[in-house]
Amino acid sequence: MSDVTPGGAAELDGLPSKELYERAMALAKERRDVGFLWELLRAIPAAAASLGEVGRAQFDMVHGLSLLEEFTHAGEGELADALRPLYIRYLAEHANGT
Repeated sequence: MSDVTPGGAAELDGLPSKELYERAMALAKERRDVGFLWELLRAIPAAAASLGEVGRAQFDMVHGLSLLEEFTHAGEGELADALRPLYIRYLAEHANGT
């Protein structure tokens, strides 16, 4: 079961991005939620673009390979901060085991 309490998003907002990432990934693993992992992969280019890395906003085969590398670091630094809303939403939506 996840560590998210019914207090939800407000409580989650105070957590560091890395912890949000770790909780979301643990929950997705627990739920075998490939859909969330796919959503995260799709969100990474937009998150990178929001950080000024506009060249990473388009997806092609070359970017796909680097995207897999970014996926493994989606809980670190500015990228994790840019992905916070995704992590918070996922954790809050599934706080009650749904």
